[in-house]
Amino acid sequence: MKNGVVIVGAGHAGVQAAASLREEGYDGPVILISDENELPYHKPPLSKTFIKDAAAKPQPLRGEAFYTGSAIDYRPGIRIERIDAPRRSLDIAGGGALGFDHLILATGSRPRTLPLPGSEMSGVVSLRSLADARLIRELSAQSDDVVILGGGFIGLEIAATLRAGGRTVTVVEALDRLLGRAVAPVVASHVRQRLEATGVRILTGTSIARLEGENGHVVATVTSSGEILPARMVIVGIGAVPNVELAQDAGLAVANGIRVDHQMRSSALEILAIGDAASYRHWFTGGDVRLESVQNATDQARLAARTIVGHADAYSAVPWFWSDIGDMKLQMVGLTAGGDSHVVLGDLPDNKFSIYHYAGDRLLGIESVNRPGDHMLGRKMLGAGFSPTPQTIATGPDGLKAALAAYLENVPARAAG
Repeated sequence: MKNGVVIVGAGHAGVQAAASLREEGYDGPVILISDENELPYHKPPLSKTFIKDAAAKPQPLRGEAFYTGSAIDYRPGIRIERIDAPRRSLDIAGGGALGFDHLILATGSRPRTLPLPGSEMSGVVSLRSLADARLIRELSAQSDDVVILGGGFIGLEIAATLRAGGRTVTVVEALDRLLGRAVAPVVASHVRQRLEATGVRILTGTSIARLEGENGHVVATVTSSGEILPARMVIVGIGAVPNVELAQDAGLAVANGIRVDHQMRSSALEILAIGDAASYRHWFTGGDVRLESVQNATDQARLAARTIVGHADAYSAVPWFWSDIGDMKLQMVGLTAGGDSHVVLGDLPDNKFSIYHYAGDRLLGIESVNRPGDHMLGRKMLGAGFSPTPQTIATGPDGLKAALAAYLENVPARAAG
């Protein structure tokens, strides 16, 4: 073991993998590679506080002293061109090679590009990196009119932020509702209502026919119905594409992400993949998923480190997500695809409620708006495999806590019987 572990990608997943290797007692070389010339940073604030405040600085995931103190060799500004899996070697763009005993691919994802002429004009941007956020912040200071293409979490977070800053904001979504399959229709409708009340204009079931520009800078978008929407900045938020090219070219199995087993190992066992780029059979649903969340990235990173040091744990983390959109903190736990009924707890007009989703009598997940206690309790319930009845949910948090406690007391007896 002379080459150690090389981690490609220094987002939440890559940095956590490096930290977890040391926490698990790994004493070989750990090399963390980033194609950005930045100290690794938190990404969620980029769509909110960072673009809102001209004085805001990026929030580092770890201080610079962490990398030196943990003997983690952080190498910024490096792009990997090719993986030679049989030789366990990486080709570095511009020349040079880097050997590895284990490789962790934390390559993440990138914004889906807009397939329209004019998308290369200045003023047409996406948000994925700190450089993108800096550009959006700079352009927003010069743009009274902003059009956001895509009604997903990122687009709506930015819409709420820019509208609060006084911009005229229009969101254009091709589907007939916001947030697609991400949340229940009742949550999507609530989000729309709250955003529209602040002055954000939202067009659903609408596509963009073309972009118009002057002197190479975008000035308007034109909808498929012919409506002209003035825009000195167009933000494209129409989904993300996993960065699988390195893995694919190296002959690794790829299907909506880099395919990994329950220990995060790819089809070449010395190469692991984690985070947004990893696709796997999920223990909770039994289906193949690729999740884009900080929780998924960091939990998979911890498990990858344990796999490398010789543990045989299987990935069993309960998935959870969050999004801050204006005055709404959305928190989601579980995976609700396949649900056939739901129960509402709380009050929609008060902007504080939770939706409990079921498939038959099995609790699949909970979507909460400004009810963090429901979210935290939901994580405990799903982690324990506890599905409360709708009648128990109606008793509120205290009743749910008592029911969960009673369930946990009987777990050993059920296992023994």
